[in-house]
Amino acid sequence: MGRDEGSAAYIRMSYGTIVRPEAAREVQEAFDWYEEKSEGLGLEFLRAADACVAGIKRNPLASPAMYQDIRRALLRKFPYALFYIVKEEQVIVLACFHVKRNPIDWMRRVESQGGI
Repeated sequence: MGRDEGSAAYIRMSYGTIVRPEAAREVQEAFDWYEEKSEGLGLEFLRAADACVAGIKRNPLASPAMYQDIRRALLRKFPYALFYIVKEEQVIVLACFHVKRNPIDWMRRVESQGGI
């Protein structure tokens, strides 16, 4: 029996991406910091962040939930994580935090904004 490409196993959703302004600012700050340390390193950081977002879009539920419905995806080669939620067909990036930072910081931000 052949595979039916119309079956649920072969349906791939295309998730849109929304990056909250706070997360975009954090990515910019990390870029600036790495670029100051070594020219070109900031661009490597951006490529790692882009690759992380692409991976999230391919399989948004693969990363573990850390707090309520907020998931964490780690960047390769850099000590950063993207925190995001999946709503309908959207991936919403809430934060880009250094992994050594206190997670209470991004949790407080989400709660102070009235949730997600």
